Amino acid sequence: MADLKAQFEQAVADSKKLSEKPDNMTLLKIYALYKQASAGDVEGKRPGFTDMVGRAKFDAWAELKGKTGDEAMQEYVDLIESLK
Repeated sequence: MADLKAQFEQAVADSKKLSEKPDNMTLLKIYALYKQASAGDVEGKRPGFTDMVGRAKFDAWAELKGKTGDEAMQEYVDLIESLK
């Protein structure tokens, strides 16, 4: 468990140093996995129609509902590793 947390924190640091910026769909996946791993299931209301970015982020995070923090951390680590 502590090892996974350390890997996750390293992946978060690595995500800020990627040589190329990922495409928007990949960025949404990174965001959603990070939020699921660090905060759990999405809560609150879906942003309004005029907030398209907020709405996309909310929807991406909501798709991961029910995924455990450890599962999300592992997927996040794997995704960042694949982008290096």
